[in-house]
Amino acid sequence: MEAVTESKVNVRPLADRVLVEPAPAEEKTAFGIIIPDTAKEKPQRGTIVAVGTGKKDEPLTVQVGDTVLYGKYAGTEITVEGKEYLIMRESDIFAIV
Repeated sequence: MEAVTESKVNVRPLADRVLVEPAPAEEKTAFGIIIPDTAKEKPQRGTIVAVGTGKKDEPLTVQVGDTVLYGKYAGTEITVEGKEYLIMRESDIFAIV
């Protein structure tokens, strides 16, 4: 089974790792109050951009294009072609939305 990646990203995660593009941080609260950059929280939602091949006895359950929820401190931040991504293990993902 070969890793499936979109052509816009030239990174192929290994084994059970996935590449996630974090969703943008919230700009306003539900009441319309604008949140300054210093007070914004890290997003905990993102879109899968690339997936690895999985482990020998555990295939991956997420696919490219899935929107997922993950832990606040999950993954490692990387920059590819000027764009921020997170690379993390599939076990760091809590749910597919």
